[in-house]
Amino acid sequence: MPTLELKLEHSEIKNQAAAISIKNVMYATDFSCASEAALPYATAMCRRFGSTLHVVHVLPDTGPLIMAGGLDYVSLDTLNHDAQIVAQEKIKRIANRLGQIPFWTYLRHGEVWTNLRGIVAKNRVDLIVLGTRGRGGLGKLVLGSVAENILRHAACPVLTVGPSVCGRARLRQLHGDRRELAPVELELRQILYATNFAAASLRAVQNAISLAEHFRARLTMVHLVEGDSRLGTPPETIDGMRELQEHILEAALAHAPELVTDFGSAWHCIVKKAEERDADLIVMGAHSADGTTHLPWSTVHQVVTHATCPVLTVPA
Repeated sequence: MPTLELKLEHSEIKNQAAAISIKNVMYATDFSCASEAALPYATAMCRRFGSTLHVVHVLPDTGPLIMAGGLDYVSLDTLNHDAQIVAQEKIKRIANRLGQIPFWTYLRHGEVWTNLRGIVAKNRVDLIVLGTRGRGGLGKLVLGSVAENILRHAACPVLTVGPSVCGRARLRQLHGDRRELAPVELELRQILYATNFAAASLRAVQNAISLAEHFRARLTMVHLVEGDSRLGTPPETIDGMRELQEHILEAALAHAPELVTDFGSAWHCIVKKAEERDADLIVMGAHSADGTTHLPWSTVHQVVTHATCPVLTVPA
């Protein structure tokens, strides 16, 4: 398992900003428009932190087609060969646009996460970047099984660019015949960190504070309580707030952070607060080693699919 990916290097000098170490970034793509929208974030991260980019595409397993009687082995070989040629060409096109960013490319076959997991472990990937269409039947917003599998199982932070990302948070892309990606400078002016003060939130808040220090961004910390505000604040909130304040006091933030408590539907509150503050990034816990979530999985799912800015999910 990788060590702490967005690494906070503590210093006794509180005025010195924390150093973030992101040495290896994975960009997982299925060559869709959604994946294309995530590529500028992956390359911007690499330029900002001097990272190596690992571009990965996983071809689907066509074995079930034989099992179902849809293809014979000769047809399957032809199909696989043609798909591989097309995928290699598309990966080459991406590589040709990376300019001076160091990179590796991977073309695999089979189940997506099984293949990604091996590459993540071997290369000590610090951050996975992916895009998701976020749409199901009848226009219903859904996350998609591949993205959900990655978010549930990744041992490193995942930056997801959802279908609702817009405005300043959507990094520009180059179109036409120009081969190199625009040299976009990653700017995070407003970061929103969401928590319900579960034990798994500790790692996520460290990342939110560290990013706010690095980018000299404004940080809004939203404490979410599901239900009616008339029910009062849960007891665990008091302890969680104290722990959060300790982290803030140790940080070297350029702006005083804003702490907000909100009641109601957690995902709706997160998305709304991010929109009100024109946030460039939402940071939230995704899951812990025992499979439980910092925020309920349904909340993570809805935030990723509805947020107007990218979402960084951090495992405990």
